[in-house]
Amino acid sequence: MKPIIAGVHDIEELGVPRSMVLDLFYRLLFQEREVSVQRFSDVLCVSKRLADELLGKMKLENMVEVPRTIGNGLNSMSYIYRLTEAGTKNARDAMERSQYVGPIPVPIDLYNESVEIQYANVENITPTNVRASLKDLILPANFDRRVGAALNAGTSLFLYGPPGNGKTTIAQICGDLLAGTEPIFIPHALTISGQIIQLYDKLRHVEISEDDEFLEQFGRWDKRWLPIKRPSIMVGGELNLNHLELRYEEVARVYEAPLQMKANGGMFLIDDFGRQQVSPTELLNRWIVPLETRIDFLRLQSGQTFEFPFKQLIVFSTNLDPAELVDDAFLRRIQIKVEVNGPDEKMFYELFRIMCGHLRIPFDKDGFVHLLKNWYRGKNRVMQGAHPRDLLKTIQAICDYSGEEPNMGPAMIDEACTSYFVDMDKEKSWASQTIIE
Repeated sequence: MKPIIAGVHDIEELGVPRSMVLDLFYRLLFQEREVSVQRFSDVLCVSKRLADELLGKMKLENMVEVPRTIGNGLNSMSYIYRLTEAGTKNARDAMERSQYVGPIPVPIDLYNESVEIQYANVENITPTNVRASLKDLILPANFDRRVGAALNAGTSLFLYGPPGNGKTTIAQICGDLLAGTEPIFIPHALTISGQIIQLYDKLRHVEISEDDEFLEQFGRWDKRWLPIKRPSIMVGGELNLNHLELRYEEVARVYEAPLQMKANGGMFLIDDFGRQQVSPTELLNRWIVPLETRIDFLRLQSGQTFEFPFKQLIVFSTNLDPAELVDDAFLRRIQIKVEVNGPDEKMFYELFRIMCGHLRIPFDKDGFVHLLKNWYRGKNRVMQGAHPRDLLKTIQAICDYSGEEPNMGPAMIDEACTSYFVDMDKEKSWASQTIIE
């Protein structure tokens, strides 16, 4: 897209106030004392030509001086700069306004435009790719059609059903499929009304290496933007409403973007929905307008409110009863709802065969029949999709310890099940009621 895939060689093309650019030059000099033109270019993500031009003007104004040069020292590109006394005063003032030192921010309007363009041009995910990614899961026929439709629509998906049947795995596969499409560009930081918002998060964003193939596809671009895989951000019980708002760092005087802004262009998964630190009602009230309008709003400390696109696949995954969590008004705004149920005996059999192959444990039909008869039918236990993997890993651990060859014989099945299952209905003779006085 044109706003991103372009080199910036003039300060006016940066789209931010000249004073903000100067503050960043001053802060870098204040922190590092002596700085080369190349260093300015690398840290602030501007061209060396632009850095050289601005530093030349600062030198004429007696804000910086050149104590030495590097290389042959024949031109200004080889200069090492440091602050003068007058420049140091300006640098201290710049540090009072903010301590952010990094790529020059991108205006919020340009960021909003980029999200809209990159969202509109997202690469479609084919049925072949979806089915291939889900191949290790035993799922009902045509299950991929619902998940694939949600991925290509890029709006919302509600996964619900009993625990242990792969909802989180399905959601993570959705994130991996999105990440495997064409990368997106995001700015390191944004600016609005003179304030700076850090968007790039090295813990949540995966940077794309700029190899020859990538450069051939995208050419040169404004280095304030970073090519990343489409993000896949997952949160669970730790989520609270503060994670969905701007976070202001009092010392650094800079904002950090909320999670839904960091997830733009990719996927935002709320796992174990209903078990967050905030009540489902409060969380849904926060989401209901963005889900409808695809626009979200944030507020600066000054009270100023601004909008930005809410363009991501948002996935809710829960093993609680949806009727007790949400109302019809909310569900109506979720485009696709998918129930993920436990396997029947036929699917359970297939899961065991697949997992035996993965873990290199010989499948034993007699052991499987013994398992069904004595540990499921006899105890009226509900089968879960995670049980084959967990039971076989338990067998593997027992055999690693004992030195036996891993096997699915009835005796080993009994030992693994005894270690794995807890009979929640049976009263424990050693348990006593705790009395709090």
